[in-house]
Amino acid sequence: MTSSLQAVVVDCRNPKAQAAFWAKVLGRTSVERNTDEYLVSDPARQATPLYFMKVPEPRVGKNRLHLDLVTEGALDDEVSRLMALGAHFVEVRQDPATLDNPDTWAVLEDPEGNVFCAASSSTVTGWA
Repeated sequence: MTSSLQAVVVDCRNPKAQAAFWAKVLGRTSVERNTDEYLVSDPARQATPLYFMKVPEPRVGKNRLHLDLVTEGALDDEVSRLMALGAHFVEVRQDPATLDNPDTWAVLEDPEGNVFCAASSSTVTGWA
């Protein structure tokens, strides 16, 4: 027997705002499941949901788990779209060309400062 991934849970100060941001980013829906708990899910139920829960303490330090997004469009266009939704741009990173699968991606922060990455299908390799 094995387990399945039910959801990725994000502790945050303002779960309603965080859920609204990520629902827009991913083109999903956001619903309040319990008081101060919001589920961001794929209506077709083909993708793992995100679940935002209110916690009293602020985030301290770099998050140890982050989301990686990929778009079929241009990386610059996706970064612009994400920033228009409320993300904060940090930097663009690029692997050395000597790696077997060098990638280029942008590092951003969501409205509460959680780091996430965005790439384009044309800037990542080896994810077949």
